[in-house]
Amino acid sequence: MFTRMLPRLCSPYSSLRSVIVLSERSKMTAAAHRIPAAYGVKKTKPFEAMIEDYAKFHWDDTVKEDDPVVVRLREQLLAGSRSALASAITLVESRHPRKRAQGNLLLHTVLAEERKRYVEKGKESMIFRIGISGSPGVGKSSFIEAMGKELTDGRGMKIAVLTIDPSSAVTGGSVLGDLTRMQELSRNPKAYIRQSPTSGSLGGVTRGIHEAIILCEGAGYDVVIIETVGVGQSEVSVADMCDMFCLLLSPAHGDELQGVKRGIMELSDLLVVTKDDGDLKAKARLTQSEYISALKYMRPRIPSWKPKVMRSSIMEPISIQAVCDCMFEFWETIMASGDLEARRTSQMTTWMWDHVREELLNVFQKHPKIAPLAPALEEDVRLGKVTPGHASETLIRTFLGI
Repeated sequence: MFTRMLPRLCSPYSSLRSVIVLSERSKMTAAAHRIPAAYGVKKTKPFEAMIEDYAKFHWDDTVKEDDPVVVRLREQLLAGSRSALASAITLVESRHPRKRAQGNLLLHTVLAEERKRYVEKGKESMIFRIGISGSPGVGKSSFIEAMGKELTDGRGMKIAVLTIDPSSAVTGGSVLGDLTRMQELSRNPKAYIRQSPTSGSLGGVTRGIHEAIILCEGAGYDVVIIETVGVGQSEVSVADMCDMFCLLLSPAHGDELQGVKRGIMELSDLLVVTKDDGDLKAKARLTQSEYISALKYMRPRIPSWKPKVMRSSIMEPISIQAVCDCMFEFWETIMASGDLEARRTSQMTTWMWDHVREELLNVFQKHPKIAPLAPALEEDVRLGKVTPGHASETLIRTFLGI
């Protein structure tokens, strides 16, 4: 049909004709290079060419330090620009090869500035990272908004809030939309809120959250708050990227001790019972006493700090102030004891291996030998022809060429 229409197109529409022709050619090219889904079928494209395309899909070595995007974002970010911070986080979260390379160079320059600042000011240049988690409905967003108001308006600090939201199975975007629930804080010029969907990331922590923390620190924020999904493994992951891990508890969920895993409590430096107002005051006091008793049998993460259990209510600002005071007491304690630097050093290596695991899975699934083989093996597993273990071994041996 398109072929019959082309002669009728006059010169003003010549660009449209070119687009149609290119579209038809691209379809034929894609069909010629399509890899069969069944293993054992000869590929129509040379494997060496496929490997070259595969490498270009993941890495771009042509980006240099004088790249205009990197230079512009670095200058604006270090000057404290909120828009530059948003663009920089988007850059490091991207999976596009060129943008990934630009993001890595940008992070390298920001880290260099932070090291220079550390040499000049010592521990005083380090930024407080706080991880906050809790079961759904505990009031994480409301608590963070009240806490953010206390830090910005009451103490004159700049804060960045990084929220990790569950991803939609359909669109891949954020489901909860914390930005819409922190309306007052989102309008505060001293606060920056960024929500990121997990997008299927292992542990419920999105890929660029580590780099986003570094960029927020480079932009001059005093406190970085990381809010988790609150659905299990994400708490463990966030505890490995913050200085203090705060677990929020609700007095309205019955016997909380049966619902909170011991491992999560062991990771916590501070436990806060929320909604300590109205008819829930008595229940909040009871929940607090139960957790104080439970913590007696757990070893604290840091020898210099014993985890505390507090009560708070967003209806009573004085309780939020008390929680913030406790948090900064913890901050001063770990700075004086040397635990802060030890934890940061350990976290950097943990981040490295987290990226290795995620990148290996991504690289593995898109490998030219694995991409056509995996669907056929999946079908064999569904039909019961091979076991999942044997199929995984076949994929790994194929990937390694053994």
